[in-house]
Amino acid sequence: MKLFRTLVTAAMLLTSPSAWAIDPLYQPQMERLAEIMGSLYFLQPLCQAGTTDWRAQMEDLINLDEPEEDRRQRLAGAFNGGYTAFARFHHACTPAAKEALTRLLTEAEQVARDIHTRFAE
Repeated sequence: MKLFRTLVTAAMLLTSPSAWAIDPLYQPQMERLAEIMGSLYFLQPLCQAGTTDWRAQMEDLINLDEPEEDRRQRLAGAFNGGYTAFARFHHACTPAAKEALTRLLTEAEQVARDIHTRFAE
């Protein structure tokens, strides 16, 4: 019985579409950038009147990358996770929220530059 379960699991992995997909080398950086952009989407309107629509920026980034559905879902999940993480603790613009906003903007710029420098064609 144990061997049967192992074979079924192996067959499922071999036939699953995600088993064939290989993430690009920049996937971890893209997921971090998506998480940061989700955080900015929450924090920026809370602390300052910004003109950047981080959700639209994320949508454009995903569309430009043309990921498989699995990667698209992970990027969207990272964005939503970043939003949720800050929404849990920040209900007003505090000094901590302002500091987080500043740090996230700096990190977003660094991650985006790193992706472009290392992986752009």
